[in-house]
Amino acid sequence: MQTMQPKTIEKYFFFGLMFATLVFAFFIFQPFWIVLVLGASLSIVLYPVYLWLKKIRLPNAFAAFITLLFFFIVLCIPFLSIGSLVFKQSQNLYHSVVNNGIEISFLDSIENKINQVLPEGVSFNTKDTVSTVISYLTKNMTTIFNTTVTALFSFILLLLTIFYFLKDGESWKKIFLRLSPLSNTDDEKILDKLSQTINSVMKGYLFIALVQGIAMGIGLTIFQVPNSALWAVVAGIASIVPPMGTAVVSVPAIIFLYTTGHVGLSIGLTIWAILMVGTIDNLLNPYIVGHKINIPPFLILFAVLGGISLLGPIGILVGPLTISLLYTLTEIYRNEFK
Repeated sequence: MQTMQPKTIEKYFFFGLMFATLVFAFFIFQPFWIVLVLGASLSIVLYPVYLWLKKIRLPNAFAAFITLLFFFIVLCIPFLSIGSLVFKQSQNLYHSVVNNGIEISFLDSIENKINQVLPEGVSFNTKDTVSTVISYLTKNMTTIFNTTVTALFSFILLLLTIFYFLKDGESWKKIFLRLSPLSNTDDEKILDKLSQTINSVMKGYLFIALVQGIAMGIGLTIFQVPNSALWAVVAGIASIVPPMGTAVVSVPAIIFLYTTGHVGLSIGLTIWAILMVGTIDNLLNPYIVGHKINIPPFLILFAVLGGISLLGPIGILVGPLTISLLYTLTEIYRNEFK
């Protein structure tokens, strides 16, 4: 019986150990995949800023820090400004929701309008509903606090991830090229394709947010919702976050129109929000992303929907990245191995 050579045993042991380490590393990093993927994606989008700072002879770490500071300012200032305006305008909306000047609260107005359309024998009581909500918030205060702290911690980790991807990205790329068994040409092709996909997805969603914000603003203006420009900006920002979307603005606006007696306008805005605003993302985004990376739009649509279904919001990126990688590997196979 032929015995196994020591070198062969060493090779099997090495690959077994590497596989076990990779599996263990996967589970260690699993809670942070969203932060890592989003951080890497944003660092690619911000890379031109970092590169420009490098060209004026700033050190790597300082250039990465300035780029991160730029990102933080661009991200936070609009949110803080709009948040302040939304709070002020919400107060105005509260005072405007009265029945022809009669002193009646916003909640009572909603209760009256809802009870008008409910079947006989069924009633809606806002005080009971508010009490239930307050009771729920009180009982789950610890959970809400923990969720807030986790979100803040994740945001700090996101900033650190962007910083290190910018600062050390080139070094990690060289390590990848050195370790990959493929030729440098094929490796560069894969990395370039993934970079193009990330840029297309991120910039595509920003463009879609702009278009959806404009469409929502037009609808709010047509159907006479006060402060339509402000709420259009809020809708555009909210559309970037898949679980939220423009419904954050359209649903309250529809309720506002209905509770103030404008039933026809509320129905019109509902139709506008579904047909005009709601379909923009599903129709326009796959075309924009697919056109940029030469992949059929219907595949991008299914990749995004499948990614969201499997992984949640981060699937917006992972879905198109997976299809893009598959296309690139197929092209490499056709050119190199067939």
